[in-house]
Amino acid sequence: MTPTDTPLDHPSPELGGLEAELGHTFNDPELLRRALLHSSAARDREQSNERYEFLGDRVLGLAIAGLLLKNFPDEDEGKLGYRFSALARAETLARVGGSIGLGGHIVLSEGEEAASGRENVSIIADCCEAVIAALFLDGGLEAAEAFIHQYWKPLMAENLTPPKDAKTMLQEWAQGQGLALPNYKVTKETGPAHEPQFTVEVRVHEMNPASAQGPSKQAAEQAAAEVLMKKIEEAGTGTARTGTKQEKPK
Repeated sequence: MTPTDTPLDHPSPELGGLEAELGHTFNDPELLRRALLHSSAARDREQSNERYEFLGDRVLGLAIAGLLLKNFPDEDEGKLGYRFSALARAETLARVGGSIGLGGHIVLSEGEEAASGRENVSIIADCCEAVIAALFLDGGLEAAEAFIHQYWKPLMAENLTPPKDAKTMLQEWAQGQGLALPNYKVTKETGPAHEPQFTVEVRVHEMNPASAQGPSKQAAEQAAAEVLMKKIEEAGTGTARTGTKQEKPK
């Protein structure tokens, strides 16, 4: 069996419309079909798009890093890092996937289909990474970068100041209050091995903790930090983002 074989129990999707959105006509269409094959629909998980996700994540990171260095020549590593995190996170990948109608092309099992898998942020984000890998394997870095530049450049232009993720904001707020750093703890793990769901609790000092779920520990930590930051702001500490010392909310 060749690396591009994709054993399916489901019909292969039509690729013409997606290729138009990607701006690339595949010499080997099986590469794109492999990228669209979710593990739930593959006879063998090794033939699903999971390995492509791994490659696509690295290609995307390289392309985004290059774009940031070119477009923000006066920013230091820390500010570039904030921008990178915002552009490479699952929500951004899912947003791009939504703009090209990726959900309608993913090959899913009946179970995932019934569970609204086509609207699942994690599934769409992972598939978007896999598609980037397929572009790279078929057309080289040039083809992958052309797609990334087309869809990520407008996202870069949306934020004139470097965005900060929720964990960074919460950490900076805690430091500004003279408190210990936030403590994150996994309290629950559910779901199958290929699609786990983590519940993470975050605590800062004597404040009531906040918890949230995510498809990875990192995603759950970010979500929990965001919940706690909202609580802080709702308690009248919206300027906590600046690090100004204020009364500690309970």
